[in-house]
Amino acid sequence: MAGAIMSLLAALLHIGVIVAGPDWYRFFGAPEELALAAERGEILPALMTSAIAGVLGLWAAFAASGAGLLPRLPLLRTALVTISAIYMARGLLLVPVLALVPYPEGAFDYW
Repeated sequence: MAGAIMSLLAALLHIGVIVAGPDWYRFFGAPEELALAAERGEILPALMTSAIAGVLGLWAAFAASGAGLLPRLPLLRTALVTISAIYMARGLLLVPVLALVPYPEGAFDYW
């Protein structure tokens, strides 16, 4: 359930970034080019962020299914192992990044 809640919150946060606009892109550590594109009203930042939100939402659904809150989804075990591996790899990337940049530079580094 914790995995489902956290993935869902991350998905909703990404939707919030789209709604709030360029300042939120910057605050949460998106590349400046993406924030500038959002300022110009280009659709690419919203599409990219929507795709990330969709993936995180799907991951939340798989976690909820694994917790028995939703009906069993296809390939549940494989999906949960893969999703967990992606989250672990993402978390472990912090170690070499902190070796190169000893102090977090923004909200994205903290999150």
